[in-house]
Amino acid sequence: MTDKHQDLNEMLQIKREKLEELKANGKDPHEIVNFKDRTPSNEIKDNFDQYEGKSLRIAGRIMAKRGHGNMSFMDIQDESGIIQIVNRKNVIGDEFKEVKKYDIGDIIGVEGDVFKTNQGEISIETKTPQLLTKSLQILPEKWHGLKDPDLRYRQRYLDLIVNPEVKEVFYQRSKIITEIRRFLDGRGFLEVETPILNTIAGGATARPFITHHNTLDIDMYLRIANELYLKRLIVGGFDKVYEMGRMFRNEGMDATHNPEYTAMELYQAYADYEDMMEITEHMVETVATNVLGKTTIEYDGQEIELKAPWRRLPMIDAIKEETGIDFNEITSYEDAVKIAKEKNIEVKETRGEIIAEFFEEFVEDKLIQPTFIIDYPVEISPLAKRKNDDKSLTYRFEAFINGKEVANAFSELNDAADQRERFEAQVAKREKGDDEAQMMDYDFVNALEVGLPPTGGLGIGIDRVIMLLTGQHSIRDVLLFPTMKPVGLEKAENRDSSKETYDKLTTEKIDFSKVKVEPIFENMVDFDTFSKSDFRVVKVKNCEEVPKSKKLLKFTLDDGSEKERIILSGIKEYYSAESLIGKTLLAICNLPPRKMMGIDSEGMIISAICEYDGEEELNLIMLDDNIPAGSKLY
Repeated sequence: MTDKHQDLNEMLQIKREKLEELKANGKDPHEIVNFKDRTPSNEIKDNFDQYEGKSLRIAGRIMAKRGHGNMSFMDIQDESGIIQIVNRKNVIGDEFKEVKKYDIGDIIGVEGDVFKTNQGEISIETKTPQLLTKSLQILPEKWHGLKDPDLRYRQRYLDLIVNPEVKEVFYQRSKIITEIRRFLDGRGFLEVETPILNTIAGGATARPFITHHNTLDIDMYLRIANELYLKRLIVGGFDKVYEMGRMFRNEGMDATHNPEYTAMELYQAYADYEDMMEITEHMVETVATNVLGKTTIEYDGQEIELKAPWRRLPMIDAIKEETGIDFNEITSYEDAVKIAKEKNIEVKETRGEIIAEFFEEFVEDKLIQPTFIIDYPVEISPLAKRKNDDKSLTYRFEAFINGKEVANAFSELNDAADQRERFEAQVAKREKGDDEAQMMDYDFVNALEVGLPPTGGLGIGIDRVIMLLTGQHSIRDVLLFPTMKPVGLEKAENRDSSKETYDKLTTEKIDFSKVKVEPIFENMVDFDTFSKSDFRVVKVKNCEEVPKSKKLLKFTLDDGSEKERIILSGIKEYYSAESLIGKTLLAICNLPPRKMMGIDSEGMIISAICEYDGEEELNLIMLDDNIPAGSKLY
C-alpha cells in the first residue's frame, strides 16, 4: 500500500472513530430530524444592513476550516452560496472543543449573530453550534477539485458540492424548462401526459428499448417518441397540445446523444409547418431573453444571434450552396447513385435518401446561425405531408444551430391511405434487417380515417437547447445523472456484459503465460528519423462514434495548441466513446492528414497491442492527468 493510500485510509478511519465517540456520548447526529427557520447565506450577504447584529440560524456543509488559538473559522456552504462562521471559545464555552473536532464535509447548523470582520467579511458569530451530519468520506482537495469527467458524472453529488458552476447549469436548466412551458401555456397549449410504455415503438426512426410485461405476457417498448399519441388527441378534438418528458432510444452515445433524454413535442390543429417555424424561433428567442437577458450568445468562439426571424433554406439548395451539386437537375435514381459514388457518399436505396446523405456530409455542421432546413425528401419523412408542387418532397423542416439539429417539424400527414403505404414501406425495411425502421400502427391509421384536421407538429430536443444556452459541449453536462456503464465494464461496449464478464474485468488477474507479443523489429531506425516523430500528450475533449462505421471513434483533442485536433481511431471494439472523455492520452501529431469516412484524421492515438489467449487485446496508453496537454515526449 502506498503512503498516499495509507494516509487516506487513516483519515477515513479517524472520521468513523469520531462518529462512534459521538454516539457513545449520546450525541448521535443521525438522531436529529430537522433544523428549521434557516436563512440562506446569499440573503444575509445581499441584505447585510438589514441583518447586521441580529441572531439567525444557518446550516450547511463545512468546506474549509482555520484555527487561531481560542478562535476558529469555517466556510459553510448552503444551496445559495458560502458564508464564514466564527467560533469563539469565550462565547460558546465547552462547545468550542467539540466544534474543533468538526471535519471538512460535515453538515452543521448554527445559531448566531451577523457581523462584519475587521477584514470586511460578512460572517456569523456562533452562539449555538450543532453537528447535523458526520461526513465519513474525504471531499476532493480544494485546489485540484473534481475534474475527471467520468468521476464527475458517476458521483454527481460530489460534483455539485465542489464545482459551483455545475450547480448553476442546472439552475439554468430548470429556468429554461419553466420558460418553455410558460411560453406554450401563454399561447393556449394544453400540457398532457401520454404512455411511456408502448406496445408499438412508433413516431420516430430509432431502435427502442424492449421490456416485458409479466401480467399481460407481452413485450413492450420504452417510448422513442410521443408523436402518435399526441396526434390521436388532435383527432379527439384538442386543438393545441404539448408534452415534455423523457424519451428512450437504444442507440449510440456521444456529445449530443444519451439513451434517455428530454424532448418536447407539440401539435396544433389547423396549422402547418410554417406556423411551427414561427413558434420555434420565437420560443427560443423568448427563452434566451428571459433566462439570459439577451438573444446573442457565444458558442465555440462563434457569435450566434437567436432573434427571429431565422433563415429558411430548402435542403437541395443548401447542398448546392456547399457543393455546387444541384439535385433539382439530378432527378433519376441512377444519376444520384453516380454522383454519390463520385463523392464517396454511401449509396442508399432511394434518391431521397442519397440527398439526405449529401446534406449530412457536406452541410449540417456548416449551419452555425439558426437555420430552418425545409423540403425534406419523402423517403426520410414517413409522417410528413407531401408538398403539393413536388410529391417527392414534404412539408418538413429541421432547425439547426451551431451545426446541430435542435428541432424537427412537419405539416402532419393526415391522408390515411398514404400513411398506411409509408408504414408498409417502413415494415419492409424492418424485414430487411433495419431495426430502426418504424412499425405498422393500425390503430393510428384508424385514427387518421376518423379524421385528423390539417395539423402542424413540432419536436424540440430540450437538452440540446439547454446545452446551447448554457454553453455546454456535452449532453452529460446538462443531465444530472447521465447514462454510464458500470465501473469495470467501460471497455466492454461491444462485448458480453454479463456478470461473468464483469467479474473477469474487475477481479481476474492477467495470466502472463497466455500473452503473446510481436517480436522486436530487426531493422534499426536512426535517431534523426526517430526524432522527426512528434509525440504529444493530448486531452480528450470529446469522443464519439463515427456514423456508419463499425470500428471508428472520433476524438476531439486538446494538443496544447489553440486549434482542436481531430483523430480517428479504430478502437470501438475495445472502448466506449463516453468512457474516454476527459482522459489523457498519447498521440503522434505530425502525420499527414488521412481521410477516413470523409473526415480528416490528424495523427494517431498510441495503443498497446498484444495477443492474449489467442485473441487480440488493445489498451490505450493513458497518462497522468496532471501532465499538461501539448507536453512533448522525448
